Amino acid sequence: MSKPTPISGFPEWTPAQRMIEQYVLDRIRGTFERYGFAPLETRAVEPLDQLLRKGETSKEVYLLRRLQADPDGPTGDDALGLHFDLTVPFARYVLENAGKLQFPFRRYQIQKVWRGERPQEGRYREFLQADIDIVDRDTLAPHHEAEMPLVIGDALRSLPIPPVRIQVNNRKICEGFYRGVGLTDPEAALRAVDKIDKIGPARVADLLAATAGATEAQAKAVLALAEISAPDASFADAVNALGVSHPLLDEGLAELVQVMQTAAEHAPGLCVADLRIARGLDYYTGTVYETQLVGYERFGSICSGGRYDSLASAGAVAFPGVGISIGVTRLLGLLFGAGALTISRPVPTCVVVAVTSEAQRAVSNRVAEALRARGICTEVAPSAAKFGKQIRYAERRGIPYVWFPGTDEGEGEVKDIRTGAQVSARAEVWQPPTADLRPVVS
Repeated sequence: MSKPTPISGFPEWTPAQRMIEQYVLDRIRGTFERYGFAPLETRAVEPLDQLLRKGETSKEVYLLRRLQADPDGPTGDDALGLHFDLTVPFARYVLENAGKLQFPFRRYQIQKVWRGERPQEGRYREFLQADIDIVDRDTLAPHHEAEMPLVIGDALRSLPIPPVRIQVNNRKICEGFYRGVGLTDPEAALRAVDKIDKIGPARVADLLAATAGATEAQAKAVLALAEISAPDASFADAVNALGVSHPLLDEGLAELVQVMQTAAEHAPGLCVADLRIARGLDYYTGTVYETQLVGYERFGSICSGGRYDSLASAGAVAFPGVGISIGVTRLLGLLFGAGALTISRPVPTCVVVAVTSEAQRAVSNRVAEALRARGICTEVAPSAAKFGKQIRYAERRGIPYVWFPGTDEGEGEVKDIRTGAQVSARAEVWQPPTADLRPVVS
């Protein structure tokens, strides 16, 4: 068999990196639960027509067929695709289970998704997301939109990563402004503005003319709005100074002011109002979020989301919601690539129990059991080699302690192989320093 070739866009972390990932997930999960979000996991597949109904394109969706030998598998409404985010499956789940849920419903979901885009640094075809959403029946209070950045700010601050800056906008501001200057296709204008960081203002102006029918003056006004950015609620004065009026614009300004004021009170410096943030997906209707990792801004957002009013709806029944998603694999991939995240050892093991002879392996096993019973990660040496070789086995794996069983059951000598210090101990009593008990991420 020839040597396998890695598949681009499907990351496989080393054990050390996987431990860092688990540490990150535990911290994120703990923050979500402290804010009252309940766990949920949805199926990996959705009907293709549902996946594509809110702004995604079929080229990004991985299709499934029942069998490899079934090339003419189901099509149309029966075709299935792997979900490309967690919002659409969650909306479907809410509709199917509305009678069993208590509203407002708060859920978190940490799960893999698949997207058929071109792989590059920080962008993958299979990746892990950590989402939170709040949905309600019929109406959703605007204060939930102000809560989202606070949760994410706390979750990311709990990690040993660079600081983040959450950029916020409100789609009502954009749509109301565009309508106020006379544009009749605000969705096309939003999609154009969403590309401003990728193609620049001049090409966005051309795109506005081509797709939204904007005149030169209208395009200039749209770009003037996109240039507004402020670390506080003063952005509203800058928008009003542009001299455009529309009821939807006023509504969006009021909602974004609330978001910024709440963030300033509870997490100063976390949020910045940035009116170029549009988010390209069609289902967003209110506040939208993008999050920059300071020092890694050129890679784009590592956490994004927004308010949606009609994604979860059936006939006259609607469940508006707001959600935000941390791109866990994206975040970790960038930091791993920069060597910015490390762990103190590449295995969870704290102690290796030496084996004096194969005939005495049962003694070593009992010592290991006693240590594990007290929460100390322990393994038994793979062979009864000379003690020097057993110590080197621990050294190669980064394990800090080796236990040498004594003649009395449970007694022995434990050696810190980093310092050479060795002390007598009992398996039922000895405790390593807290810093050694688990690998430390930094």
